[in-house]
Amino acid sequence: MNRIDWTGTQPQRATRSGIWGWMFFDWAAQPFFTVVTTFIFGPYFVARLTADPVSAQTLWSNMATISSVIIAILSPILGSIADQSGGRKPWIGFFAVIKIASLCCLWFAAPGSPVIYPVIFMILASIAAEFSIVFNDSMMPRLVGKDEVGRLSNTAWGLGYLGGMIVLIAVVALLAGSPETGKTILGLDPLFGLDPHTGEDARIAGPISAVWYLIFVLPMFLFTPDVKGGLPFAAAVRSGLREVRHTLAELKERRPLLRFLVARMIYQDGVNGLLILGGAFAAGMFGWATIEIGIYGIILNVVAIFGCIIAGRIDARIGSKATIVISLTLLLLATFGIVSTEPGYTLFGLVPLPTVDSGGLFGTVAEKAYIGYGLLIGLAFGPVQASSRSYLARSVSLNEAGRYFGIYALSGRATSFMATLLFSIVTYATGSSHLGMATLVLFLAGGLILLIRTPYPADRA
Repeated sequence: MNRIDWTGTQPQRATRSGIWGWMFFDWAAQPFFTVVTTFIFGPYFVARLTADPVSAQTLWSNMATISSVIIAILSPILGSIADQSGGRKPWIGFFAVIKIASLCCLWFAAPGSPVIYPVIFMILASIAAEFSIVFNDSMMPRLVGKDEVGRLSNTAWGLGYLGGMIVLIAVVALLAGSPETGKTILGLDPLFGLDPHTGEDARIAGPISAVWYLIFVLPMFLFTPDVKGGLPFAAAVRSGLREVRHTLAELKERRPLLRFLVARMIYQDGVNGLLILGGAFAAGMFGWATIEIGIYGIILNVVAIFGCIIAGRIDARIGSKATIVISLTLLLLATFGIVSTEPGYTLFGLVPLPTVDSGGLFGTVAEKAYIGYGLLIGLAFGPVQASSRSYLARSVSLNEAGRYFGIYALSGRATSFMATLLFSIVTYATGSSHLGMATLVLFLAGGLILLIRTPYPADRA
């Protein structure tokens, strides 16, 4: 199997340990998104940190908006600088320090404490996490040939979901106690004497994700070769800034690539909105505690792993574009189902549901319907992101990978504040988080329509 060497000039067989080291970055990074942002700390912030869930949900959305704006502005600049300076690992190491420290500080977000501090720490952790992904993704085209990047990307993404699921299971089964009984779902006392009444079962998600990242990012540093050489830092910064201007001007001539980036910008806004707001939305509607949210997350991650495995094969057979189109269609159906569900009905009242709670987890029919829609999200939200980065990897050359993956990160974040901001505005104006979540359909559908008209790969005329 032909590989590409680290300078991009000669074919070479990459070592298996180098490829696995790169994939383990996703394994290391995913618990932050799974456990902290989506299923444990995020819902805790909304439902338990303050006495006003609607205001807290708006504040959580604003946190994501601020993070997205900073990421959008700086990602292409940092990607271009990395192209000029050579190595990606020093950048990943620098942002790892910021991410790990910020996650550890989430432990201090006790109920009744000032919310500004966890908001600041979440902004710092989110920025550091996304910048690290830019540099890690830009290494991918040098690992395998273009015919294999789709399978590699989806496999790595699935491995990430497996890592996130393992951490989530550990939190739910061993750490998260019921506020009523104080016991975990296994009937055990929470490890380390964690007190669910003070939110310790949710606050521990930050430090656990930090330790997990510190341990499992090491194989990438140890085994995955990095680009050698390059300009000194100061010269790389000057050259990188020039390259950003050149890349933005160049996109006017590379219209298919520009169209893909714009399409991805739009639909990724909707995907980000689902990931950031989905767990908090369920917590606000059903009053789910950490255990319910955690089990819901486990279900989604189990489905997501199989989704990525299947998508890797689909991507290899019919391409990244078809995989993305299928995934976006499933996400649209799921979002429609979620926003149409209330405790007494689904599909906007066309299907009445009994409101009797049978007891136990997910005791109402509406909760079970919500989980059913969530299965579609689990199948699709991994492949839509994994195949998007393989779409780009097939569309650019090796020596421009850093700057274009920086632009790619920009396309995923440049307007992502629009999804969360529109959610905040509509929710605040109407008092309905359902109407706020409904705005995500605009982004998913708009990106899908534009993508259908985009050539594949995007370097084709």
